[in-house]
Amino acid sequence: MREHSKEHTVVRLCEVLEVSSSGYYDWLDRPESKTSRENRHLLERIRTAHGRSNQVYGAPKIHKDLVAEGETCSKPRVARIMRKAGIQSKLRRKFVVTTDSKSTTQPAPDLLKREFTAQSPDRAWVSDTSFISTREGWLYLAIMLDLYSRQVIGWSMAEKNNTELVEDALQMALKRRGKVTDVIVHSDQGNTYASSRYRSLLEEQGLRCSMSRKGECLDNSVAESFFGSLKNELVHHEDYRTRSEARRSIFEYIEVFYNRRRRHATLDYFTPVEIEERYAPNF
Repeated sequence: MREHSKEHTVVRLCEVLEVSSSGYYDWLDRPESKTSRENRHLLERIRTAHGRSNQVYGAPKIHKDLVAEGETCSKPRVARIMRKAGIQSKLRRKFVVTTDSKSTTQPAPDLLKREFTAQSPDRAWVSDTSFISTREGWLYLAIMLDLYSRQVIGWSMAEKNNTELVEDALQMALKRRGKVTDVIVHSDQGNTYASSRYRSLLEEQGLRCSMSRKGECLDNSVAESFFGSLKNELVHHEDYRTRSEARRSIFEYIEVFYNRRRRHATLDYFTPVEIEERYAPNF
């Protein structure tokens, strides 16, 4: 009975495919083609790279990973295999900018003027703050990012969005970079950045304070883009029970994934750490 059912299934399949039964069995006995074997191998490597990126990478970045690992394949081929296997990047959500700029402190001039590239490290840093939802309440995050390599060189997390939060991110950047002078440090006009305490710290360290124009969020788009990536690639997919849990997760995203593993289209698909090692070996 089972053999009869199997034969009936084969007959029906041949009818759908409009092929003969003998042709179908010849196809079954045919050895797997070289292209099929290669595609199967690439699919395994693609799944590994996709998982390693926390399901963030699409075809262009996965292709770069495979080439870096010695695979010979084209980007269209990778995209085709991913599409057939249903492998895609996580869905993105629109990032909402939330800046409190009600401070009456006179803002600093915009020294950056939307020039988001630098010829060497420590020419221009950008900073911004955002918040992460947890079941315990908000966790605030401030970051300091170098425009040369897009590396996050300073960050701070706390329960309150205050001047100490942004000062701690700046202090981490200074500790990592050592003695630097004349660096443009750009931010929005939020209360924490406009505070006399924060601006005095910049002046003491020989850094140049720069601020976006009011209502012009694109003036600090690189820093805001980082938070868009953080939330789209990590935070929106999590349900943090505690602030401590969120801290650990965000620390790993910044220090392990974003700085060292995440390929950036603006960096020709290198990582921030690779850019500093590749183009500034003596830095």
